[in-house]
Parts: sequence; structure tokens; C-alpha cells
Amino acid sequence: MADGIPSLIELLDLERIEHNIFRGHSPQVGWQRVFGGLVVAQALVAASRTVEGRQPHSLHAYFILPGDPSVPIVYEVDRIRDGVSFTTRRCNAIQHGRAIFSLSASYQIAEDGFDHALPIPDVPKPDELASESELHARFAPLLPEPMRRWFASSNRPIEIRPVDPMRYLGKAGREPVQYVWLKAVKPLPDDQAIHNAVLAYLSDMTLLDTALVAHGRTLFDPDLQVASLDHALWFHRPFRADEWLLYAQDSPNSSGARGLTRGLIYAHDGRLVASVAQEGLIRERRRPR
Repeated sequence: MADGIPSLIELLDLERIEHNIFRGHSPQVGWQRVFGGLVVAQALVAASRTVEGRQPHSLHAYFILPGDPSVPIVYEVDRIRDGVSFTTRRCNAIQHGRAIFSLSASYQIAEDGFDHALPIPDVPKPDELASESELHARFAPLLPEPMRRWFASSNRPIEIRPVDPMRYLGKAGREPVQYVWLKAVKPLPDDQAIHNAVLAYLSDMTLLDTALVAHGRTLFDPDLQVASLDHALWFHRPFRADEWLLYAQDSPNSSGARGLTRGLIYAHDGRLVASVAQEGLIRERRRPR
């Protein structure tokens, strides 16, 4: 697998163009719109560069318009509040003079307190599962074309190992739950801000697809229009994004052309490190009359 980590780190290293204003770019790989996880990660980087001595504990974001990968994204940070224990920031992503994305993030000083967490699900470990190259060799002729392109592409920064790859081959509905192991393909610098941003990046991967499990469909079905509408992420415990993370996902509801999905992210040693929630547009494309 090619190493896309240097490219991802470069994309996350935003250019400061003015006080509280930053500029980011998208990879020029022929995508029609900017990957939502990249916008979440870059906005978090922009907000975090206005905060000292505190780590983010939560972010809440709305996707407003599709991002244009051919032009830069300008991130404007509003320093809402600097409190004794908490710091609040708002960040808007701007393209062509319009907001395409809005994020609010909260930061907290390190504190001790009550501690509990749901246990990690009992699923196969990543070293017990097929690698991406093995999946591609075994299932490539059966996979949807977008998935074949994904597995065949180079410079992917995140490795994905689904616990149940057969989910993408069947058309029967099942319980809307899925488990995926993810991690950066190569070691990352020892900077927690980078690991936070990479986790924000990968938290948008595979999640919305969970809402389609119940209907025997996938994000890659050409007759579906699928897009993230909002995204929430809570950081619970320290972690490394270059070590395996289990993304345990479920979807409690789909209605009104929207699907709600949730995820718990566990470190390989079983610690719950983050929680995610997302609602997305899921609409069958209308056929022309």
C-alpha cells in the first residue's frame, strides 16, 4: 500500500493568512466534491490553532454546501469564549464567498473525575481479518466499481478492515450494525493535535453507510443520493490514530430521506476513546420522465 500519510499531514497543515483566518486545500484526485471528513479535520485544526494548553472534548458541525476540490477553502475562526475550564470556538469554511460548512468545538483543561465506559464489542481483531490487498484480490470482481477503485487506488492515508466484508456483496437487509477497524497506514508524529485531526478525518468514513445495512443497499449504489448533513464527535480518552481503532457503528433510525448513524471508537486495548453521531441525506434518485 502506498503511503498517503505525508499528503494528509500536508493537507492538515493549514496556512495562516490572517489573525483567526486559515487556508486549506483538497487533494487533486478527480473527486467531484471535497470529502466531508477532510473539512471536519481542517476546521478542527483551524480552531485548535487558536487554543493553547487544552484538548478538544467535542465538536458539532453542519455540512451546508458541497465543497469544491478545485479551489482552496478559507477557515474563519471566531473565539467565542476563553473560560477557566473550557474554551469555545466556532469555525466557518468558506468557498466562492459562501459558507459550505460550520463547526463549533469545545476544549477543556485536563481534569480527573468519574470514569466508566461501555466495553469493546467482541469481534475479530484486525490481524485476524483480511488486509485490503487480500480483500481486493479475493472479492474485486464482485465488488461495486467505486469500491474496486478505492482498493486499487494509491496514496490512501487510512487502512480499513471491515469485520464483515460480505456486507457489500449481499442485497438482503439485516440489523443496521457494522464494525470496521481503521488506522493511519504509517506512524504519525507525536503531536496529539495531529491524532485528533486524523480521528476527525476517519470518523466520517463508513459511518453513514450503516443506515443502508437495514435495506441491503450501500453508499456505492448509483441510484442513491447520499450526503452527510451534520456530524458530532466527542473525544473521551487519549489515543493514537496510527494504531488500530475499532469503529462500532449502528443506525437507530431512517425516515424522511435521512438516516441517523452512531459510532463508538475503541483503541485496540479496549478503551473507549471517542463517540460519533451523524445524520445524512439518503434519497433515491428520481428517474427522468
